[in-house]
Amino acid sequence: MRSIGYIALATFGWTGPLLAQVPDAEQGGGTIVVTGAGLPLPPGTPAYGTTLINADRLTNSASGRIESVLQDVAGFQQFRRSDSRSANPSAQGATLRALGGNASSRTLVLLDGVPMADPFFGYIPFSALVPDRLSLIRVTRGGGSGGFGAGAVAGTIELASATRDQLPQISGSAFYGSRDATEVSASQSPDLGNGYVTLSGRWDRGNGFQTTPRDQRVAATVPAAYDSWSVGVRAVAPLSADTEVQVRGLIFQDDRTLRFAGADSGSQGQDASIRLVSRGAWKVDALAYLQARNFSNIVISSSSFRKTLDQRNTPSTGIGGKIELRPPVGDAHVLRLGTDLRLARGDMYEDAYNANIAANPATSRRHAGGAQSTLGFFAEDDWTIGPVVLTGGVRADRWTITDGFYKAVSAAGIPTQTSRYPDRSDWEATARAGILLHLSDALALRGAGYTGYRLPTLNELYRPFVVFPITTQANAALTPEKLKGVEAGLDLTPVEGVLLGVTAFYNRLDDAIANATISATVRERQNVNAIVAKGVELTASAQSGSWSFLASYAYSHSRVRAPGAAFNGMTPAQSPRHAASATLGWSAASGPSLSATLRYVSKQYEDDLQSDILPDALTVDAVASVPLGHGVRLVARGENLFDETVVTRNAGGSMDLGAPRTLWLGIRFAQ
Repeated sequence: MRSIGYIALATFGWTGPLLAQVPDAEQGGGTIVVTGAGLPLPPGTPAYGTTLINADRLTNSASGRIESVLQDVAGFQQFRRSDSRSANPSAQGATLRALGGNASSRTLVLLDGVPMADPFFGYIPFSALVPDRLSLIRVTRGGGSGGFGAGAVAGTIELASATRDQLPQISGSAFYGSRDATEVSASQSPDLGNGYVTLSGRWDRGNGFQTTPRDQRVAATVPAAYDSWSVGVRAVAPLSADTEVQVRGLIFQDDRTLRFAGADSGSQGQDASIRLVSRGAWKVDALAYLQARNFSNIVISSSSFRKTLDQRNTPSTGIGGKIELRPPVGDAHVLRLGTDLRLARGDMYEDAYNANIAANPATSRRHAGGAQSTLGFFAEDDWTIGPVVLTGGVRADRWTITDGFYKAVSAAGIPTQTSRYPDRSDWEATARAGILLHLSDALALRGAGYTGYRLPTLNELYRPFVVFPITTQANAALTPEKLKGVEAGLDLTPVEGVLLGVTAFYNRLDDAIANATISATVRERQNVNAIVAKGVELTASAQSGSWSFLASYAYSHSRVRAPGAAFNGMTPAQSPRHAASATLGWSAASGPSLSATLRYVSKQYEDDLQSDILPDALTVDAVASVPLGHGVRLVARGENLFDETVVTRNAGGSMDLGAPRTLWLGIRFAQ
């Protein structure tokens, strides 16, 4: 916890001087406008098929959780169907386009330009990403990226913090829900000089629901209780009329209990970043960040219900930064030149126990870890020629995997395994290009091609794990995944307020990292030849008076290419063929509002051999609110209103279930 103090000191140490030295607009010779946003999007961005989720949608979901809102983009999925109340935190990897379930994120997730994936595991700390703190989410389902491009093999999810014009002076909410659940959040955003500061916090907890089907419960079975909190601070201050500095700090803790009494997991993090944005003739976006994360997890035997594994400590750090320059090259071009760096280091400490003996003695103590780095250089240009926008970019990344090791000793301290793995490094070149053709105000055509890559995480390389009865072995010889993809689509506005989109895509992920079945109880992380995903994505949105409609559908036909393997030609694990989401809303001006969301996901397979099926699921959510006056609203929320059974895990018939019907009632205020 000492790192919390260091990061807080660094954050407030920067914030204080910056706010104290704000220049006077009259002395500076120009009007100072502080937004807290990044640089404007290049005009070619829509060529890659982006989808936006606005602030109103972010703050009006039934669950109040960001991973649920992201399901508005059909094709988004985590490793499992569980949300951040009942999933193991280390399994919360994000992916798109049915490229295969993976606990490590195949999608690059950025918050104000900073990669959010855990440095050791690669999962996304969704419980710490509070929707109320954001202005929008931009989802790009195609691979490849400019800054921090390593990792964007299944697209990019960009989260942007709320800007000055979107922040009330004070806001908050308090909800009480089914199974004694509470959710409380608050924020304050005072102006300081010509800048502002936002301090926010959220705490949510609940006794949880039974993830175990009724006929599989035993005396040791307990509900999936959870208790999490996060505190964030963000300060924005001008340095001149067109330059501002943004400082952000985040501290979070998330504790959960899964399936059996004593099966407790915990994740925590302390993040800090500083960003300089200049909107002058030479536009600049420069940032640096630090992440300190940790994870712990206790595995309970499903036969003796005693501790079998204690993953007691997994400290990791992430350090990085980016500099992007946009030189003045004329109105027709937006040229981006830059470099970025990411460093990750982590260790795993765990103890194994003999669960078959009442004394539950320790049998082995293990220590594993390593380090990674990526240093990238990128150049991108968007060229506007009348109704045509051409966009393209190249990246070159130097990556390293170093200091890898695995050690095990007996309970008496006698070494039983000592492995040192050779250091590796290489260069990886990637590129992307697209075209956007505005045929009229109502119709735009687009097409894009791209490549990308992802390094195996330290977790995939060095840490085995157990989800009873399956043990998944690590593999220190894993090589990077490499993506090639193309897509084409159109955006149509037939009448004012209506937008329709369609995208056809073909993606091939070579050397895809998958959990390959070795035996009935053993899997191993392996590079398979390829995963090929092709399909169609449809989007629709409409606004007419008080009514709104938002819909998304993804058809994904995915196959594993692994000649000679038993799973060759099969559907990748955790990859549904169909996914759809639709939200219908009604809202009177400054009056009551009502929305309902329908979501469908087709069947998918738990494993690579397609032996364990997760059935399809159709859920309905709803949110209603009425004003009480003075900025206060009464809000009712309902998740899974028809109590659909959602199977999230199936290992030979041993199952876990997703959230049942959950009802919330609370208030929300903003002034």
